[in-house]
Amino acid sequence: MTRLKNLLTGLGQHVRTELTAYAGRGLARQVHGDSPGGDAQFDVDEVAERAVLAYLREHADVPLAVYTEDGSLVELAPDPRYVLVVDPIDGTRPTSAGLEMGMVSIAAAPLAGPAPTLDDVTAAYLLEIKTGAWIYGDDDEGLSHGGFPHALPRLSRTTDPAKMFWSIEFNGHPMRLMTAAYAHLVDRSANTGGIFVFNSATFSISRIITGQLDAYVDIGNRVLRDHPATEADFLAAGRGSILHLFPYDIAAATYLAKRAGVTITDAYGADLGTTQLLDLDPMNQKSCIAAATPSCTRNCSAPSGGTSPAPPPPAQEEPDEGPDPERAAHGVAGRPPEAGGLGAHRRGGAGRADRHLRHRPQCAGGQVPRRAGCGDGTRGGRYRGHGGNGGDRAQAG
Repeated sequence: MTRLKNLLTGLGQHVRTELTAYAGRGLARQVHGDSPGGDAQFDVDEVAERAVLAYLREHADVPLAVYTEDGSLVELAPDPRYVLVVDPIDGTRPTSAGLEMGMVSIAAAPLAGPAPTLDDVTAAYLLEIKTGAWIYGDDDEGLSHGGFPHALPRLSRTTDPAKMFWSIEFNGHPMRLMTAAYAHLVDRSANTGGIFVFNSATFSISRIITGQLDAYVDIGNRVLRDHPATEADFLAAGRGSILHLFPYDIAAATYLAKRAGVTITDAYGADLGTTQLLDLDPMNQKSCIAAATPSCTRNCSAPSGGTSPAPPPPAQEEPDEGPDPERAAHGVAGRPPEAGGLGAHRRGGAGRADRHLRHRPQCAGGQVPRRAGCGDGTRGGRYRGHGGNGGDRAQAG
């Protein structure tokens, strides 16, 4: 593991060096296009992506493939033994603003099968771009860290939701739906606790490891799964794409959080380990609840007990099936207003099967590699809810 550790830490430090040098020339904050998943790609993302490939091509001493947010899958050697799942900047917007919430996120998994999952990750590294503080972990050595004022992990013991310090996510999430889902917890904790929006799942989850936060919650994907009629709202908020938690957003943070003793699941309470590392399809995107204590986890999953606001007119003329009462009883995601209609997952009206194929991991030559790990394209068409099938629900997120 020593060689792999040196490679991951060296890669993270190189990306940080390149971003620091770029920031020294001024903050441009320019959007240059979209990532394969549909998220906006900023100028700093391009700097970081170039840094990843340049470093690995020069320094990788084991056969590797690398999967990045904007570059998809690139095989750097024939028959790679490992895949590095890299989000060169998790927290692009705070990094673009010169704030401290941006991190380099790197997870490593053996390529022993065609579709590696989060459970296959064996090493991970998180690096704060602004400060240089870092957390590393692998299957052999456990956790190590540097740049923090105290030893890690340092989990909080908060159990009272009124005193909870926690963060939530809004990028690509319709504000009205998220308000309906989160409002009761925000109202209870905003004054005597603290509520934050960092635009970085990695930073939020790592703050639980450091003891600065009690919990992190992103239930957007569950809202969509429980209430498929909200799809049009999510597409509008995502500029034509479903933007929930991608595997590269949470691969490294989930691995490290588990080893630190953090309770981390999807918004149904299911383990995230079956998440495919190389699949960007909306059916593989996730929700997440991470907390320092089981009590915090329960508080973040508790229903509001209130009523949903009246829905706006639907985007398409389709029957309103209404929320499922049994699902609504399970958590904060169970009470969003029904809104919108079911639409295509690509700008211009193309169906999901087309978008799914367009977003399959690509190697440098433009071909889909045999180890891509994507689905077979059969999940096209409308977004499926997971309310009625136990097998589906076990993988929901």
